[in-house]
Amino acid sequence: MQVPDILLHAVNLERRTAALVTTAACGVGALLLLLRTASGRRAATEQIQRARSRRSDNVQQAEQAVLRYKQAHPSTDSDQILSLSLSELAKQLQDGSLSPDDVLYSYMEKALATHNKLNCCTEILLDSFDQLKTLGSNKDGLLYGVPVSIKDNLSYQGHDCTLGMIANLDKPAPKDSVLVEVLKKQGAIPFVKTNLPQAQLTYDCSNPIYGRTVNPHNAQKTPGGSSGGEGALIGGGGSILGIGTDIGGSIRIPSSFCGICGFKPTSGRLSSQGSVSIFQGQKSVLSSVGPMARDVDSLALFMQALLCDHMFSLDPTVPPLPFNLQIYQSSKPLRIGYLENDGYSHPSPSMARSIQEVKALLEEAGHILVPYSPLKINYAVTELMIKGVLADGATSILQKLKGGPLDPCLRPQVQMYSVPKWLKKTLSFLLKPFSPRIPAVLQALCGVGSVADLWEHHAAIEDYIRETVAEWRRCNIDVLLCPVFGPAYHLDRGKHTSAVSFTVLYNLLNFPAGVVPVSTVTVEDEEELKHFKGNYQDTWDKRFKEAVTGAEGLPVGVQCVALPWQDELCLRFMKEVERLVKQNRK
Repeated sequence: MQVPDILLHAVNLERRTAALVTTAACGVGALLLLLRTASGRRAATEQIQRARSRRSDNVQQAEQAVLRYKQAHPSTDSDQILSLSLSELAKQLQDGSLSPDDVLYSYMEKALATHNKLNCCTEILLDSFDQLKTLGSNKDGLLYGVPVSIKDNLSYQGHDCTLGMIANLDKPAPKDSVLVEVLKKQGAIPFVKTNLPQAQLTYDCSNPIYGRTVNPHNAQKTPGGSSGGEGALIGGGGSILGIGTDIGGSIRIPSSFCGICGFKPTSGRLSSQGSVSIFQGQKSVLSSVGPMARDVDSLALFMQALLCDHMFSLDPTVPPLPFNLQIYQSSKPLRIGYLENDGYSHPSPSMARSIQEVKALLEEAGHILVPYSPLKINYAVTELMIKGVLADGATSILQKLKGGPLDPCLRPQVQMYSVPKWLKKTLSFLLKPFSPRIPAVLQALCGVGSVADLWEHHAAIEDYIRETVAEWRRCNIDVLLCPVFGPAYHLDRGKHTSAVSFTVLYNLLNFPAGVVPVSTVTVEDEEELKHFKGNYQDTWDKRFKEAVTGAEGLPVGVQCVALPWQDELCLRFMKEVERLVKQNRK
């Protein structure tokens, strides 16, 4: 063999050796990645199992504590306690005709029974039994001895705020949120935390850690989201007062689906310190913390109790505006704007009928009703709401969900968010001739772009708010009556959020808004629904129709809205609707 041949042979041998080494290294790398993925899944499964076991243990301990109390206090009339309104309950606790112990154990028993049926609680706060011992006889608080349920994402010292995500497990809050601290100062007893959808991103109520919550009126329907656990627990009778959060209807939709009252105050009226959100830093569409209860007076009492010097001291970013009882109790006739169809989302027959019936009752009572239409609703939905919430193209949301199991209800959204920006824009262009809404939404999901674009977007929102306030002034209306999602969706249909305009609009505008149950779905509503087409007669309208079918007997609510910082006026309007509906039933 010649020298060049020997060199060539050596080079070939080196190349083959390098290839073998590379192949082996790739194989080892793939194996390590596979093992790491399997290990990650195993660790996640173990974390979930620990969380569920912890909840099961807490449920068992609470059940045993309730049983012991009932045996030691056989004369406690739990049914009578549970039948009281919040106003009645608070009064009897204040005057001593009811003891906080009887009330807490009665509600704990009912909450446990409701949870076992609906799977609505993430944790039983056993600390509540200890709080009873320190409550004492100081009855200065407006909510002295009242059990209160709180949504999973509100910080309670020593307990997780999971948002249904593995990444947030085993990270107990170092201290109470401001609202929990003020509730305790007012004598209230937080006693359970309630379930929500993963990352609070759908109008269903399911996550990989604690599973699915179902509607208290029909187990084949969702309680709504994201405050779905609260809606289910209160609607099922297991709580008399709860706290939810709302960035797109998350208090109002569960209230509508579960047949209870819910109120989204002006953002900033109540402290949000200690309220955990996946949208941290997003300022285009504002979130609010607010109450959920069986009646409007309960919502007002909550606001009156929380809007106090203690909260203003704990969180100086909140304007020190005490609750204006005079406005809430006013009987002055109102000029009320009303709408059935905003031009983007078409109401179901039961929703439209409820608006018509309430409008007639309000007119009979001496109020003036004025037709109203939201301004540039298509532009507001896609260019302001969706693009505002997902200004970063959903990058931060995807990052926070990375590495953990994904709930089936959230998967379609995440898949859409994950599509590359260039492909979203291409699909938007190609679908434009065939679909009236989806192309604009795909374009909005790309986000806003640069910092300069974000500032321009914020300016557009400010302009839209000014224009809307000017339109209210032109119409000379005090408040607005409009639809809210309803009736309750079938399970797994909460991911279809085409009716988003009914609720998110008032987060964008930062107008206070609340929901009052006024009716139930009739046979005639179901029959009329068979002919439902929608505003666009597109895929989303068809999915909405499918989601709300089979709802006979389920509750239907209406939505009441006021201008920013006029929270008491909004509640006063809600109270008037509630009063007239009850009076009409009699």
